[in-house]
Amino acid sequence: MADIRVTGRMVNFSRLTFDTNDENIIRQQLTKILDDTASHGAVVIIDSTVEQELISLIQLLVSLNLQPMAVIDGLLGAQARSIQFPVLPSDRPLQRIKPTEEQHITIDTSNIDPEKPVAQVPKTVAYTTCYHNEMLRTGQCLVQDHGDVILNASMNSGSEVISSGNIYIYGGARGRVIAGASGDTKARIFCQALNAELISIAGTYCISEDIPPHVQKKATHIYLNEQQKLVFEALEI
Repeated sequence: MADIRVTGRMVNFSRLTFDTNDENIIRQQLTKILDDTASHGAVVIIDSTVEQELISLIQLLVSLNLQPMAVIDGLLGAQARSIQFPVLPSDRPLQRIKPTEEQHITIDTSNIDPEKPVAQVPKTVAYTTCYHNEMLRTGQCLVQDHGDVILNASMNSGSEVISSGNIYIYGGARGRVIAGASGDTKARIFCQALNAELISIAGTYCISEDIPPHVQKKATHIYLNEQQKLVFEALEI
């Protein structure tokens, strides 16, 4: 019998991009994100737009019950290699575009969970839905960090939609569609014609070759089941 076995497994991970190296700010903001999204224990990929002390950052993430798995090559690449920490290749640059319109709402959550002490329940939660009415072209990226995305057109291959919540595409989905980007396992994806390069919800992903044939180029509803596996349902329209 061989002493080494290779098996496949889908690993859920989230990408954390840091625009600051102030550890107090990082701890404060990450603590809020983790409390809002219930992402404690998540496997994370580290990216940074500013210089960081990598070992200290890893220790900070571990102290918040996160599991750093690798860094994106760039400013932190040399430090990672020096400590033999995994380095992933950097992405091709995408142009982040502004949506046609954004709708901001504030939800009163003070009475949502009466079992929690009042001090632990936030009184309000900000939520944003962004609407985009134009074709999402190759090399463009539409991002919503605090809500849903509604794309009232198609998206080309080589484009990307990222949302912390749900994604609705009233056209063909041919690029990368990433919902629940902050770890929301309840996020869902709806599209009128599924032909995507990649589908992801809360870090669980599926590439184009593995999309089930019964939903390819059809109206589709995508979500995670109780086993955190992607489910593809064809919609009758």
